[in-house]
Amino acid sequence: MIKGVFITRLSKFLPNKAISNDIMEKFLGMVDNKPSLARRIVLKNNGIKNRYYALDENGNTTHSNTDLTSQAIYKLMDENFQIEDIELLACGTTSPDQLLPSHSSMVHGTIKGKNIELASFSGACCSGIQALKFGYLSILSGNTNNAVCTGSERISRWLLAKNFEKETENLHLLHENPYLAFEKEFIRWMLSDGAGAALLQNVSTGGDISLKIEWLDLTSYANKLETCMYAGAEKKKNFPLLGWSEFDSQQWLNKSIFSLKQDVKLLGENIINYGCLYLKEVLAKRNLNINEIDYFLPHLSSDFFRIKIYEALSESKILIPEEKWFTNLPKVGNVGAASPYLMLEELFYSGKLKKGNKILLMVPESSRFSYAYSLLTVY
Repeated sequence: MIKGVFITRLSKFLPNKAISNDIMEKFLGMVDNKPSLARRIVLKNNGIKNRYYALDENGNTTHSNTDLTSQAIYKLMDENFQIEDIELLACGTTSPDQLLPSHSSMVHGTIKGKNIELASFSGACCSGIQALKFGYLSILSGNTNNAVCTGSERISRWLLAKNFEKETENLHLLHENPYLAFEKEFIRWMLSDGAGAALLQNVSTGGDISLKIEWLDLTSYANKLETCMYAGAEKKKNFPLLGWSEFDSQQWLNKSIFSLKQDVKLLGENIINYGCLYLKEVLAKRNLNINEIDYFLPHLSSDFFRIKIYEALSESKILIPEEKWFTNLPKVGNVGAASPYLMLEELFYSGKLKKGNKILLMVPESSRFSYAYSLLTVY
């Protein structure tokens, strides 16, 4: 067996049955009791055909984020590795079930096992990768021999029509059209629920394949760019972001303060350019020849960005042929922090990987523009 940091197992948990585009509004509900005018446009561009919600058809919760994450972890276990063997649990999510305790604490309280070290990461898409890096560094440093790392989202309850009832009611009173601002409407048709988990160990399995983490690099451009995606806050002129505690409880409802919002214009102007810029820096830093890559796994929030990323990379002389791209966005949807785990899990068990293959993982995050890249080698 070879020493290093290896992903030896991957798992996923997607709640309930796949939900097609035609019935998703039945689950989320109609704002102001009217079909969405933006839904078909957004879905046509994002390329998502199915997604999963931790909801029933009446909008009732079937699973918490803690449930989703715990179920994914259980699926990592077998007779050779049990819950009691976990030394570190690192969890990342955009949508924890509560402000406190931390998400990883709630997951640990559910799966039980022994006393262990915990780490929780909150944010958007990169939070799951931050959890993975924490586990990677823990093993690399000798702090632990193994780690279970997760990315998960239970975002569907944030998207329910009833969360916007007070806002549309107020617009009626003001004799204004009760349509949601596109920054809120856009995001309702983009996100879904699920969880992914990875078992990291300090040796390869020696039998079935494992993925050696060669490196994992992250950066933030919050020093240069303003907020793009946010929740529990409102953007104000001359103020970066006004948090929920600055509003009274009635304003929380009137303004849908806790809804998820995205500045689509800011997203389009920056998400690809800065992702390419950082990849060029990473390739130079790591002395990596892009031609050595066998699989490129880009986390895409929307298929709309696929051709734009391809063109931007090509212009930067970073040529990755489309046959090397691997994504499962159309099948599982955009599951935020869980998406990189879900891509890796599907490829890992696809039967396509051969020992020696190199995988480049890309995870962009639009909230205030963060990016992650990781190189994995199949062992």
